[in-house]
Amino acid sequence: MALTIAGSDSGGGAGIQADLKTFAALGVHGTSAITCLTAQNPKGVIGIEPCTPAMLRKQIEAVFAELRPSACKTGMLFSAELVDIVAELEDLVVDPVMIATSGAKLIDDTAISAIKTRLLPRAQLVTPNLQEAEVLTGRAIRSENDLRSAARTIHETFGCAALVKGGHLKAIREAVDFFYDGRTELMLTAPFIGGVSLHGTGCTYSAAITAYLAKGNSLPDAVARAKEFITQAIAQSVRVGKHDVLNSFWR
Repeated sequence: MALTIAGSDSGGGAGIQADLKTFAALGVHGTSAITCLTAQNPKGVIGIEPCTPAMLRKQIEAVFAELRPSACKTGMLFSAELVDIVAELEDLVVDPVMIATSGAKLIDDTAISAIKTRLLPRAQLVTPNLQEAEVLTGRAIRSENDLRSAARTIHETFGCAALVKGGHLKAIREAVDFFYDGRTELMLTAPFIGGVSLHGTGCTYSAAITAYLAKGNSLPDAVARAKEFITQAIAQSVRVGKHDVLNSFWR
């Protein structure tokens, strides 16, 4: 079993909905604790309504009481108060959701500080994209060498493993990610797939890592398998209405 602690996406492409689809696709029972409701679609975020800290705690306690997960991940946490609740857990896969693909800011500055000081030191892995890695390291990332350096810096700063994703690097032919946990370093590459406009890739990638961890894979192996999963989910994306949607059930 796996637990996702994240926001709800009314468009079904990201957040809790993407995580649960990924868990199901990989044969893992998914449980959830919703941090906030969002009114959104592939074009943008229209509104956000956060859960109360007390209700988030009750959701997590309810899951652990009867459906104790083997692996847990986070997504959008929104506020420092919600981060504090989640930081009581250990060995999380943290997807530090800060900015939506559409460009909308999804988290406030106090929450970013709480993630840095209280959540990441207790995490197993953090999976920032380019912009999020720049926030965590405080420096610009413009090349593959910068990605590698960022993964090492994040591990050295916060103590958790890091998977820094380079899909937003400009003028690239491959989607390159770097993983570092203090012992193992992986450079994960896949052909860059153009011509599609997708959101929820970060959610799906981190959910796949979590699912593989729940199935008993080591962290480096879970990351490598998840890279293949998200690559195929993008490559075999489907058209829904006017938009491209990740195909979590490509297998």
